[in-house]
Amino acid sequence: MVEAKDGPHLRVGGRPVLSFASNDYLGLAQHPALIRAAQEAAAQYGVGATSSALLSGHEAPHEALEHELAAFAGRPRALFFGSGYMANVGLVPALVGRGDAVFSDALNHACLIDGVRLSRAESHIYPHNDLATLAQQLAASKAEHKLVVTDAVFSMDGDIAPLHELLALCETHDALLMIDDAHGFGVLGPEGRGTAAHLGLDSPRLIYMATLGKAAGCAGAFVAGEASTIEWILQRARTYIFATSTPAMVVQAVRASLKVIATEGWRREQLARLINRLRAGTASLRWQHPASDTAVQPLIIGDNADALAVMAALDAQGLWVPAIRPPTVPEGTARLRISLSAAHSEADVDRLIQALPR
Repeated sequence: MVEAKDGPHLRVGGRPVLSFASNDYLGLAQHPALIRAAQEAAAQYGVGATSSALLSGHEAPHEALEHELAAFAGRPRALFFGSGYMANVGLVPALVGRGDAVFSDALNHACLIDGVRLSRAESHIYPHNDLATLAQQLAASKAEHKLVVTDAVFSMDGDIAPLHELLALCETHDALLMIDDAHGFGVLGPEGRGTAAHLGLDSPRLIYMATLGKAAGCAGAFVAGEASTIEWILQRARTYIFATSTPAMVVQAVRASLKVIATEGWRREQLARLINRLRAGTASLRWQHPASDTAVQPLIIGDNADALAVMAALDAQGLWVPAIRPPTVPEGTARLRISLSAAHSEADVDRLIQALPR
């Protein structure tokens, strides 16, 4: 249990702990501007939205945020959800159903997997980033509507999906492409505008989803795309229609976060320096450190027991680095999932490097 927090420096069980387990990639969760925005909104609107968005829970801050998110993501319209999980399990069934087909990367996040299952569409799983298999599946499908869903940055490996190639396949086979940019939003692209902006991706077929509880430091998620597509989702996504709206205090904090993300570019620069420092420090270790230019840095241990032992050894030195094991990751790839943040210092990263067993 976390008892106190100062960026990555925590107090857990009465002792100080340096955390590499957070998704606060830009170190914004305790940013004064976000806290101030939340406090002012709480004073004006209270601490609860008290209703679903389609009744009376959609307040002026929600409307403003959705316009700002659409502009930030470079899409015509956006819709705000209470969480990334709520967004994905609502989005996929809103877009496809019985008689349709959905194509999902084997390493997609659990919320995308659950969304696919709930949609009742014909499900096709293609091996991780395997474009040839996906092309065969799309060509063989006779479904009236087709949807390809993928993480933009994969949460356990930190690699970026081949989005240009995926979009080209969607163009060829008349499919929509939905990307979950939970781990790219705020970190990648000009002014942190996400993986699609990072790759220069733009198409009316693109449905862009991102969470706001990671690099943005707040809570919630959004989907952005063509105006007609977003209106369709608004009318059909059960996790939007039947959920109590997010409190305005959170919404206003997100609005403040967007401004900080766009203007405080030094945070992404700091994160990039830390990534390079960590990778240089692990180069001589016996474990594999797959390529990743993102805040997600996996150190592949392999055996489950070995991964737990390394985690325990780090914990004994006051370092919190989670060991991730199957079924979250494939068999034989148990790992340390090292999450870096702009709130870490170079000394923090050096301390982790020095503590890793040789």
